[in-house]
Amino acid sequence: MIDLSVNEKQLKRTIDRARSKKVIIPTFRQQKNPDLIQVKIKNGLKDVGLWDINSLNLFRITWKNEPVDFGGGYGDVNFMEIPSEISGVEARIIALVGKWFPTGTHKVGATFGCLVPRLVTGQFDPTYQKAVWPSTGNFCRGGAYNATLLAAESIGILPQEMSQERFDWLSKVAGEVIATPGCESNVKEIFDKCWELRKTRKDIVIFNQFEEFGNYLWHYEVTGQAMEEVLQKLMSKNDRYAGFISQTGSAGTLGTGDYLKKIYPQSKIVAGEALQCPTLLHSGYGGHRIEGIGDKHIPWIHNVKNTDMVIAVDDNSCMNLIRLFNERKGRNYLKKQGVSEELIAKLPLLGISSIGNLLCAIKFAKYYELTSRDIVLTVWTDSIDLYQSRLAEMKEAFGPYSEIEATRDYHRSLMAESTAHVRELSYYDKRQIHNLKYFTWIEQQGKHLDELDAQWYEFPDYWERLQQQVAEIDRRIEQFNAYTGLLAYTHISENID
Repeated sequence: MIDLSVNEKQLKRTIDRARSKKVIIPTFRQQKNPDLIQVKIKNGLKDVGLWDINSLNLFRITWKNEPVDFGGGYGDVNFMEIPSEISGVEARIIALVGKWFPTGTHKVGATFGCLVPRLVTGQFDPTYQKAVWPSTGNFCRGGAYNATLLAAESIGILPQEMSQERFDWLSKVAGEVIATPGCESNVKEIFDKCWELRKTRKDIVIFNQFEEFGNYLWHYEVTGQAMEEVLQKLMSKNDRYAGFISQTGSAGTLGTGDYLKKIYPQSKIVAGEALQCPTLLHSGYGGHRIEGIGDKHIPWIHNVKNTDMVIAVDDNSCMNLIRLFNERKGRNYLKKQGVSEELIAKLPLLGISSIGNLLCAIKFAKYYELTSRDIVLTVWTDSIDLYQSRLAEMKEAFGPYSEIEATRDYHRSLMAESTAHVRELSYYDKRQIHNLKYFTWIEQQGKHLDELDAQWYEFPDYWERLQQQVAEIDRRIEQFNAYTGLLAYTHISENID
């Protein structure tokens, strides 16, 4: 659960800091429905860029931003549909688009869900504490960004082999950036660095996305409702919602599937991962290049008992497809295959892990032989904007992209995608995966066995208690804003306890 107990002494200092820095915090309700955002804030955003270091951009942590780089307002949920000319399947594959968040990725929402509950309860005091963000990239970026907007300092921790774009941007936002050994798969090295910091620094609070339930809760509440709105907009009475797909990473985004399964009980929740490191599929190991997902452990916040399937995709396919979708010869070949110019122009909205989600969705649709009546949901976590250096590296390594390579990648990585490396999870399959949490979280990270058992044996009550905390968090945010005096609320639930 998320601890919402109040440290009154630290809370007072935090309120004073927010007042002096003119920080106003949005509620989850406002992130779901920007119509609830005050007019003065909307007017202020007209002069603010999407990535600007401006606390008003906290109110752009929503799936409903106008898709522009500067001065945008709000509209409908940003989503994109992939046609059969690209997927090779009849099923409708629909994805929410993460590019139009500040920092260019939805992880800024997950970090908000982690940091803000501690801030508005006084558990995190920005006057002397630094927020530490261990991550394989985007969570770290989103955390450092949110910390800065909330008048706090931060430390970013990520593997040294992540894209140069991540390091370049972090160096401008985070007070300190620490590179740990390895690649996307080297999560333990990040954890080890966190323990080192705990032992040597007294002024830090660590926000580990793999164990922070605020990560899960934000996606359950905000991303879940956004997905529901898209379904309501697109589904006819004869259509069927088949399932939600997300590569595991921290497993936070999978909380979206929990939300949707309550509304559509027959739907599936699918966890994806890299074939080169098949942790869920085969309790395996290795390294991979799908930046945006971590592995070799099961996240503490993964509701494994509610997960129906695991799918592994080849990272080579992901890397080849970013060239097909973004190189001139690749885009020309897609046009020859009947892909519209309008859609081709949108393909840069997919980053590497987004393409991984797309491939998982294709395999899912083929496995269940889905038809044009079926809708599959996923997310584009970020865009190619964060991976231009990877395109340059591949061009240098393999030479200019040719039509022959485009032909190969289109037919091999899209049209010929198979149902290999797909596993429907039985009760004991799920139990096996859940048990893997023990080695990371009980033996290494100091979690309690009673809570591990509660996640499994008290299902679904354990998770529902977590989901019900949103209302209390929103109440605390409203109280915090009221005490800063920066907004006039028509009503406040109660005084701070």
